[in-house]
Amino acid sequence: MFSRYKKDGAGKPSGKAANVTELPKAEAPEAAPAAEPKSSSLRRPITKSAQAQPAPVDRETKRRERIGELKLELHRELLDNLNLAALETASEADLRSEINAIADEVLAQKNIVLNREDRTTLSKELFDEVKGLGPLETLLQDDSVNDILVNGPKQIFVERNGRLELSNVNFKDEKHLMRIIDKIVSAVGRRVDESNPYVDARLQDGSRFNAMVPPIAVDGSLVSIRKFKKDKLGIDELVNFGAFSEEMAAYLQAAVSTRLNIIVSGGTGSGKTTTLNALSSFIDDRERILTIEDTAELQLQQTHVGRMESRPPNVEGKGEVSPRDCLKNALRMRPDRIIVGETRGEEVIDMLQAMNTGHDGSMTTIHANNPRDAISRLENMVAMAGIEMPLKAVRSQVSSAVHLLVQASRLQDGSRRMTSITEITGMEGDVISMQEVFRFQRVGLTPENKIIGHFTATGVRSHFSERFRLWGYDLPASIFEPVAAE
Repeated sequence: MFSRYKKDGAGKPSGKAANVTELPKAEAPEAAPAAEPKSSSLRRPITKSAQAQPAPVDRETKRRERIGELKLELHRELLDNLNLAALETASEADLRSEINAIADEVLAQKNIVLNREDRTTLSKELFDEVKGLGPLETLLQDDSVNDILVNGPKQIFVERNGRLELSNVNFKDEKHLMRIIDKIVSAVGRRVDESNPYVDARLQDGSRFNAMVPPIAVDGSLVSIRKFKKDKLGIDELVNFGAFSEEMAAYLQAAVSTRLNIIVSGGTGSGKTTTLNALSSFIDDRERILTIEDTAELQLQQTHVGRMESRPPNVEGKGEVSPRDCLKNALRMRPDRIIVGETRGEEVIDMLQAMNTGHDGSMTTIHANNPRDAISRLENMVAMAGIEMPLKAVRSQVSSAVHLLVQASRLQDGSRRMTSITEITGMEGDVISMQEVFRFQRVGLTPENKIIGHFTATGVRSHFSERFRLWGYDLPASIFEPVAAE
């Protein structure tokens, strides 16, 4: 039946016949209402999130465990019977058919009967084991999941809408998890083991992957996956989602179109790359753009885009191509603008020099908690580059190179907001002078812990208003007027 993909001379599946069994159907467990403790303390009672609690051992849990055991047995049989070399050219329909046929044969040999729902689940998970990333495949295909965080084989968290929750997906054991990790890293020519216990890689769809394995990871391998968004969010979508206001969008369009140098700052997961993607949509299609990233995430829609990706050293410690190497080479490739995905090291000095020497309109991101902190981080990174410069000279370089700081933040309710747009206006003595033009004004919290606030101008007219006017972007004075809370 499946001679095209079955190994020559492959024997029948081994294993003693078991009694005919049928897995129980899923039943929803009844949750008993928890009594609220009474306390006279001023402190709020500490309640653990339901998602962080271990799942009760019910019939559904036992059912999943039984399916997991069958899946591992059948996976071993598939590896023994399938011609893996032929799978590279097999269509998805043919491969699913072959997997179902081998699974049926094994189940018949073991006298195991499954209902339709369990058989469908088993077939899908087997296909994911052979061609995908096993238990992680379902989470990777879920568009509502932004991050996948694996803390050992039995605990997989996901982030949805800015909130972490424990998923009902898990691995059989540490060996199962390590097999999936090896499958990912070997596909990009890297390895991870006790001598090299951590690795960065990129999945086929562009998602960012990081893993750390025992003995460094104490309770089992640690894996984090930042999923790659196939559909990038544009300015209109971000305004509709409440990430920033229409007035801020008009100001940013003028800033990008008039070739101001912009740094997007923010913490981890605050939406820096999304903001940078959105800002790049204002760049003229006739300009030549070069992008430099550690992991290719930017999705620029312009015609003339050259993309570069840095490379870590190989096992022998050779072959590294750093972001600074890419940036130095990019300066020789006649770019109109240079976009660096993230500046975090010695490449900062080349980035500042590029902004100062004819590559106006360049953009990058940096990790910082506020605009003033972003300037301090730039100064520190210049010092890390090993260049001995007086502090005043460093600040003069920064003030002349950077025009605009856009602060992105992830707030406590999980929402992402552009909390500040700040202009750098020059030097006052030894200090870089800055003025905030727009901000997100917080006014309170709802009973559901949702942040209440609004975007407003600070009342300060833009330092670049004359530049905007000369370039044809004469913004009305009304957008710089403060907005009262509703």
